[in-house]
Amino acid sequence: MAEQPRLIKKYPNRRLYDTRTSSYITLADVKELVLNHESFQVVDAKTGEDLTRSILLQIILDEETGGVPMFTSDLLAHMIRFYGNAMQGMMGKYLENNIKAFTEMQAKLQEQTRSIYGENSPAGQDLWAQFLNFQGPALQSMMGAYVEQSKKMVEQMQEQLESQTRNMFTGFQFPKQDGADEGEQAPAPADKSSSQK
Repeated sequence: MAEQPRLIKKYPNRRLYDTRTSSYITLADVKELVLNHESFQVVDAKTGEDLTRSILLQIILDEETGGVPMFTSDLLAHMIRFYGNAMQGMMGKYLENNIKAFTEMQAKLQEQTRSIYGENSPAGQDLWAQFLNFQGPALQSMMGAYVEQSKKMVEQMQEQLESQTRNMFTGFQFPKQDGADEGEQAPAPADKSSSQK
């Protein structure tokens, strides 16, 4: 049987209570739970409403406002534009899958370094830091190509969705786009002089 996630209750006074340790904790403590890959759930102590996402967003906001932010203003603006957009649901899954893939790649590289230099070898840790420093431009280039490829994929998906939508509603008239079916001609306007006779 899988272990139940750690339950944290949020009280009206904004304090967080960890039911496992029977003590009050801070957002920094919740961040440690995340970093340690511990499963937890934050609920409103009064209503039982799940507040986990809200607490995680608070941690991200704290991280973004203090120190070196991960997200640029442009990226945040783009993310905001996806809310209410037809692609909103797909974008969330897309970002989630990409972050999982990146995390798995990072874990494999760290595992390979550990297998060569040992678990806590200072040489292995130095090598990893050097690798990241020297490979920064290469990784940025690789990620840039990946982002470009992903952008093209999203554009193709959008075109397919539009095409499928048009096919589903074939009986409805859609406005013609420039260059659409050059063989089809618009009907000629009615001759007013012949209709007056």
